Order: sequence, then C-alpha cells, then structure tokens
Amino acid sequence: MRTEDRISGLLGMAMKAGKLKSGEFAVEKLIQSGKACLVITSEDASENTKKHFRDKCDFYEVPYAEFGTKERLGQVIGKNVRSSVALDDEGLAAAVMKLLNTQGGTKS
Repeated sequence: MRTEDRISGLLGMAMKAGKLKSGEFAVEKLIQSGKACLVITSEDASENTKKHFRDKCDFYEVPYAEFGTKERLGQVIGKNVRSSVALDDEGLAAAVMKLLNTQGGTKS
C-alpha cells in the first residue's frame, strides 16, 4: 500500500473516531486550546493559509505538515474540500507524522 493511501486511511479513521477537526476556525480553536497534536494543510492551500497555520503552530508548539490537495483532504474525511485539518489524538498524530516523514511531507 502506498504511503499516501496509508496516511489517508489514518485521517479517515481519525475522523470517524472524532479525533480530527477540519476547517479554518475549528482547527484554529483546537490549536489555541492546546489540544492539537498535529496540523495538516493541503499542499495547494493559499500561501496566506499555510503561513497562518505555520505561525500558529510555531507559537503553540504544534507539529505542522502539508499533505495532498484540498480535494483529497476533504475526500478522505468524507467532507467537501478542506484546506486544513487537525488531529487531537497523540497516537494517531504520531502515526501520521511517521508516515509523512517517510514521504517527505513534513514542514516543522
């Protein structure tokens, strides 16, 4: 199985388990609450969106990565297009980060 498919599977599982938030406001709220374990933005998100979340993650010391397209992120979590998602489960976040590291998708 391809690494991208494994990451997608984990994100879908996190969504079903209620351990993933999506959308700019929900993700930002999760970061500020201190509950975010990993924030992912789509690779085709606007530079302003990426910078916004990179800066928030740097300030709140939350791991940040870029993965897939807006359409792909939305598809794997059963929603419309999504530019950003956040995981609030340490185990799932660690598993996704490990896969992202092997794929070269992490940014910080």
